[in-house]
Amino acid sequence: MEQPRRIVLASGSPYRKALLGRLGLPFEAMAPDVDEAPLPGESPSETALRLSVLKARALAYRGELVIGSDQVASCEGRRYDKPGNHENAVRQLRELSGRTVDFHTAVALLDTRKTQVQTRVVPCRVTFRVLDEARIQAYLEREKPYDCSASAKAEGLGIALIRQIETEDPSSLIGLPLIALCEMLERAGVPVL
Repeated sequence: MEQPRRIVLASGSPYRKALLGRLGLPFEAMAPDVDEAPLPGESPSETALRLSVLKARALAYRGELVIGSDQVASCEGRRYDKPGNHENAVRQLRELSGRTVDFHTAVALLDTRKTQVQTRVVPCRVTFRVLDEARIQAYLEREKPYDCSASAKAEGLGIALIRQIETEDPSSLIGLPLIALCEMLERAGVPVL
């Protein structure tokens, strides 16, 4: 009987770990040491794709199949990273009130047996409701989404901030496009079902 392939999630994100856990495959997760700064002239989609591959390659020695993922949020040419603290989250949500944000979520699957990388960027457009100060403060007090791009934790209470989501894969908004990943795993010889 063939041993299952060792899968590593190159991420320290508890959200990505929970998403990958939905597939019921054994894996381990660890955070790669990668500089996540965008390169000059790089689009949000290009940054997410480059970083997903970089993260997978950084941990290639740890497993046979390494999954890297990254997400970059942008609105009208401006990037919205993880706010890190309350003040930045308030500023982000004030700026994004009533606007549409593009979340560019990339996934890379590195097969170390073949030194082959499959990649995909899955876009997601999120339109925020018009947010008054009371809603922003109530949301931040309860959710504390300081480690989420654009302060939007859609898998939690952040869904109440959103008017509309447009995407081919709802898990992409949370940070790991599972539909694309399932296809990649199948091509790598690891059926999810």
